[in-house]
Amino acid sequence: MLLAFAGMVAFGVFLARMTLEPSAASVSLTHSNFRPGDSIRDYLDQPALRDTVKQLGGNVVLGVPFGLLLPVLVPPARGLVRVVVVTAVVMSLVELTQGFWVTGRTFDIDDVILNTSGALIGYVLLGRRLGRAVHPRRRHWWHRFTGGPGAGA
Repeated sequence: MLLAFAGMVAFGVFLARMTLEPSAASVSLTHSNFRPGDSIRDYLDQPALRDTVKQLGGNVVLGVPFGLLLPVLVPPARGLVRVVVVTAVVMSLVELTQGFWVTGRTFDIDDVILNTSGALIGYVLLGRRLGRAVHPRRRHWWHRFTGGPGAGA
């Protein structure tokens, strides 16, 4: 748990540095985007592959720690839908902060989608197992009848 907490703090610092400073790759795209897919399409159409990979891949990778660490640190947030919802809310708040207070940065719904996709990937690949390893499923009285965890013990 301590390691996961330290990881989340480190990730929070990294997230703040990456999202709250102007990005050279975003200078030509400094308009708010509320239409899903528009920014992704713009990045895919530009000739600089490195900027495309950095922007799109970086946003996916930025969401992975949520999928890995959220089930470990916040057991009630375990579950695919909960991880996706929490990540989408947090990343929406980050994007809104960028749009209101950071010069040269704007709100982009595609960033929220890419970050949330990264969290989904992290959860499916490892986060679910990590969450269950640290917080095993509870045994309830009805498991005696339904064959749930520890049934028949």
